[in-house]
Amino acid sequence: MQVRRHRGLIRVALLYLALTAGWVAVWILIAPKGFYDTFPGGGTHWVSALPPYNEHLERDFGAAGLGLAVLAALAALWMERRVIQAAAITILVAGVPHLAYHLTTTGHYSTGDNIGSLLGLALDVALPLAILYLVSEGAQRPVELT
Repeated sequence: MQVRRHRGLIRVALLYLALTAGWVAVWILIAPKGFYDTFPGGGTHWVSALPPYNEHLERDFGAAGLGLAVLAALAALWMERRVIQAAAITILVAGVPHLAYHLTTTGHYSTGDNIGSLLGLALDVALPLAILYLVSEGAQRPVELT
């Protein structure tokens, strides 16, 4: 079933998820040690604060992130309900444990870095939930004027 309502919101959310995951994934796959040492940039170092460096794990995470990005991008392109649901559920299933882990490692970061990282990770949970609501049968049902 093609999505008829809320297409713009759904597409923007999916594209945000695709672009952010894709950007991180490509960075990791091109320069895993550089990612480890400098992510997210601007003088902050979120990944290297939790050593040790492991190129294999970095590349695996990057490859998985690239797969999630492609799935989200295809869902945004095709706008087919089941593909959108599959993308949102997949990103949600990856996002919840990632957020949960970082909620337990706040002692390694400054208050500002905690706010930035946790807000970003929370978006990876909140956006898929919003997408799932927006593609639900109830939200897709046409509004009846009385």
